[in-house]
Amino acid sequence: MKKIVLDVWVPDLTFPGWMDRWREQGRDFERAHPDYEVNIEGKDFWTFPLQVAQAAASGQRPAVAEYYFYMGQAARDLAGPDGEPVFTSLERAIGGRTEILGEPVVIDDLLPAFREYYSLDGDLTSMPSGGTTSLLFANKGMLRAAGVTELPQTWAEVDEVCERIAGLRGERPAFPITWSNHGTFFQQALATQGGLLVDNDNGRSGRATTAYLASEEMLAWVEWWRRLHARGHCLYTGKIPDWAGTFRAFAERDVAIRLTSSNDVNYMVQAAHKNGFDVEVGVFPYNGEVPYVGNAVAGTSLWLANGLDADTQDGALALIQFLHNPRNAADRHKFSSFIPITHASYRLLEDEGWFDQHPYHRLGYEHVSRYPSRALPGGGPVPVSRGALFGDFAGNQDVMTRAMDDVLTRGADPLARFTAATAEAQKLLDEYNAYAIGTGFRNPATSPGHSLAVESFSTASAGRDYSAADLEKVVQLKLNR
Repeated sequence: MKKIVLDVWVPDLTFPGWMDRWREQGRDFERAHPDYEVNIEGKDFWTFPLQVAQAAASGQRPAVAEYYFYMGQAARDLAGPDGEPVFTSLERAIGGRTEILGEPVVIDDLLPAFREYYSLDGDLTSMPSGGTTSLLFANKGMLRAAGVTELPQTWAEVDEVCERIAGLRGERPAFPITWSNHGTFFQQALATQGGLLVDNDNGRSGRATTAYLASEEMLAWVEWWRRLHARGHCLYTGKIPDWAGTFRAFAERDVAIRLTSSNDVNYMVQAAHKNGFDVEVGVFPYNGEVPYVGNAVAGTSLWLANGLDADTQDGALALIQFLHNPRNAADRHKFSSFIPITHASYRLLEDEGWFDQHPYHRLGYEHVSRYPSRALPGGGPVPVSRGALFGDFAGNQDVMTRAMDDVLTRGADPLARFTAATAEAQKLLDEYNAYAIGTGFRNPATSPGHSLAVESFSTASAGRDYSAADLEKVVQLKLNR
């Protein structure tokens, strides 16, 4: 009997064992569903959406494709040669069923922050797969030496802690704090204040047509960062985004605090232990001068191809549910540090004692569900922020990080520079919309600029601008986790 083939394309993040794990889960599904063959292919992370678009242009596309969260609008807009959308709504395809091929449907158990991010008008378009948020990591010994017994939560508290660390006598870090110049942190800073990147409720109540990079909320964040840097409190490596450089600074005790992704928890803790210090993990600092509005999330989601025959579609839907059942979602968290994507997977980890043994992993979940902060007294549920949905998101992020680089390294005026950045971002958005709004098939070869790349090539190459020794250190820590 000929098996039904499920082609699944995912970005290969090149972490040790990353694709091995994907293929292992595919084989597990095949054993449970012998009528199906799961063909999982790892693709280049940076150009993944372009590869899917090129495949669709030739009349081919995978049954399931995993897109980075920046690329939601591109996935929604992608059309094949017949003019029909390449992807369809996951929730509509499920059609209210509670199980598919014996696999329980789990979409109603998703954490609200992730369900809402990948939904539009209440419809869950794609299935969140990897989930992250932003956190604060601190060298406990340095903070205690400075008389700091509680992690800072507001920008003003960060200012105070940095002053204390800078005033340490004897051995002290070169800088109190650091973080990468990456769009993720701009998004988080805006979300906590209720700021937007684009109009129409961040593209949620209608297609985004206007960019906002000089908003009051953006300038508050930029000015706070600029002041920290000007006072010598914030290490800026001068590279965009330089994840490895800021990681190395924390690991080697050149800074006391690093803001980074919750996905970094495994090797941040490993680095601390390998270098002989204890680490504390806290929430991403927010502007205490304004109401706390929401919390930004990031990650990936699985998109279902449009026009599949009934057997192939049911197989793809069953596979998606299987990948997110409590056991698999919990194991994915253990393997990668991604936030457990469902309540059931979190409860499973809790019942098994995982968080008692690895307490640093608990905060990512709490940061997007039960905010453990003074911003919401009593630890109530976190408001769901209006995550941005618009074209050439990656280009927009590149524009703002280059603007921030000019502010920090060249003394550019924040208002003037981010007003200019808004004009740059507007041009990218206009070009994307002119390409995407047209009816029928749109050849990916004619897409403007790099709007189908996950991050612009200038940012991507800059992100790789570190030595082989740095990369080896990060990889080795992941191998040893």
